Amino acid sequence: MLFAHDTECALVAAAALVNTADPDREGLPDVAALDRFCAAHGWTGRHEHTDAELRQVQALRLRLRRLWHTDVDEVVKFVNGLLRESRALPQLIRHDDEPYHLHAVPRDAPLATRMAVEAAMGVADLVRAGELSRLRSCEHPDCHNVLVDLSKNRSRRFCDAGCGNRAAVTAYRARKAASHS
Repeated sequence: MLFAHDTECALVAAAALVNTADPDREGLPDVAALDRFCAAHGWTGRHEHTDAELRQVQALRLRLRRLWHTDVDEVVKFVNGLLRESRALPQLIRHDDEPYHLHAVPRDAPLATRMAVEAAMGVADLVRAGELSRLRSCEHPDCHNVLVDLSKNRSRRFCDAGCGNRAAVTAYRARKAASHS
């Protein structure tokens, strides 16, 4: 583990949330999809299961995408803004059989607010460690997804949507075609 467990979880969840805003297919089309997303990424606490909450989370995705496409000074301004507007107050918390970790807003804060603050806290740790370059875009030419490279050697190039496999198959087919030419 390169960063604290809660930092890694927050960063992975933020990338997954951003990636639900695929221009070709809505990844959070309804409340049931948001419910599945929350379960998959361990979001506990207040969750209203409403269309209004869904729209708030959908709007957050576009804001968070900026974290992957700007320089460190802009990231810092953005993170500080998210923390200010959410009135974040970091505290050590233990719940759901998890060890102590940081929460900066109460568990009964709106879901989109908690998601924004968790992402901001995770990115703040990257900035403090001089590791903002771990926020990357997928290198597959047909993909718009983002990723968090948590590998020790900083070698991750593709997102979790199968782009690495597609790239390998394409390269294999190109090699095979070249050897038959």
